[in-house]
Amino acid sequence: MLGNINAVATLAVKDLAAARRFYEDALGLAQVGAHGEEVIVYRCGSTVVNVYRSAFAGTNQATAVTWSVGADIGRIVDALKAKGVRFEHYTLPDTTLEGDLHVMGDMKVAWFKDPDGNILNLINA
Repeated sequence: MLGNINAVATLAVKDLAAARRFYEDALGLAQVGAHGEEVIVYRCGSTVVNVYRSAFAGTNQATAVTWSVGADIGRIVDALKAKGVRFEHYTLPDTTLEGDLHVMGDMKVAWFKDPDGNILNLINA
């Protein structure tokens, strides 16, 4: 029933102004909409990410959004680091850390957090 419909990532934040600076300035997302003073909508490829104000911001301890960036992952990580994004390092089974990239065979993943602690990642898929 829903298999042919785009899904939307929805991220809770405490401070929309801080979130706007991070998502627009650091990540380079462009705002394509808003719902009053509570929600900012950003275009990501053929889908969108909704960033909304919530008292529950920062409580998710799992990955909330993944961007599949292909072979450009190393270049994108470097560009984000240059804009002040700090990458997370995790100890995972059968994984080596090469700089900020977690390498699992052919798969490379880099995790980072937004100002509210939402966990975001890049993958070379």
